[in-house]
Amino acid sequence: MSMKRREFLVAAAAPLVAGAAPERLLAAVAGGGVVALVTADLESHLVAVDTSSGRIVKRIPVAPGPRSIERHDSGRVLVAHTAFGRVSVLDAASLTVVGQVSGLGEPRYAAMHPTERLAYVSDSKRNAVAVIDLAGLRIVGRALVPGPARHLSLSADGLRLWVALGPKATHVAILDLSAPRSPRLVRTIQPPFLAHDVVWAPGDEHVWVTSGSRSEIAVYARNGRAPLKRLPAGSAPQHVAFLGSRAYVASGEDGSVRVHRLDGSVVRRDVTVPTGSYNISFSGPNETFAKPAGVTPSLDRGTVCLLSRAGAVRHVRRVARSAHDACIVESG
Repeated sequence: MSMKRREFLVAAAAPLVAGAAPERLLAAVAGGGVVALVTADLESHLVAVDTSSGRIVKRIPVAPGPRSIERHDSGRVLVAHTAFGRVSVLDAASLTVVGQVSGLGEPRYAAMHPTERLAYVSDSKRNAVAVIDLAGLRIVGRALVPGPARHLSLSADGLRLWVALGPKATHVAILDLSAPRSPRLVRTIQPPFLAHDVVWAPGDEHVWVTSGSRSEIAVYARNGRAPLKRLPAGSAPQHVAFLGSRAYVASGEDGSVRVHRLDGSVVRRDVTVPTGSYNISFSGPNETFAKPAGVTPSLDRGTVCLLSRAGAVRHVRRVARSAHDACIVESG
């Protein structure tokens, strides 16, 4: 179906969406739906879970050891196989693997460029960040960092990349991406605790740094060397996802998700999720047919927990023996 034809059908359906479940009608007309892609770490596949119903819609075979997963706005999805030194690249629309990229030591996590078809992948074995061309399926650049690169986050303007140098990192590296294929290390900062996750907040003015050792989060200004504020949190390590004016902080050790405003104040305290639900991801209405969705998978229990924008638990479904990471995509 051509894009013009598809856009026409969606527009023609607009009068119908005043009733219940408009996102379902739009999904049906557009020929797709919204799914959470979850890594089945011990079973060499991904699980596609419908975000509205919690139903498993597909299992996608991939190379062994899928560990982390991240989507790009172009419709490409990158899966890191940490123990095998490679990444897989999928097409979100068809939920199929389109290729692999090798030549990595221990690929951990990915951050996606906002305008270029590039992924920045942390390589903890080689103390580096690799730049992967998602169209050409090849490594096009690398930057060395002074430690085992792990969690990383890219500013919305595509100019700054923050990288935690380990799961309990003494330092965080800051890279300049003025030349997107040639990252350049600018400096490192030393958080007030051993750092774990780093995530840019909406607006590009602040970065939230979580702890690998304490029940605490540090919030930095864009160019800050010391925290602007420190927030109490659940047990370490914590992970953060943002949606609009809300921050969602997952503590897998506690089996909880806490919802904050961007100023750090708490909106909703300690929503109960399965223990081992460490990583967390949210997608907004542009990707989810006007119904924002969140997902947090459990490394310990192999479940996927689907969350509403308010942070409420909508579905919990066991999908694998272990589920480390997840992202939300539009398929079809």
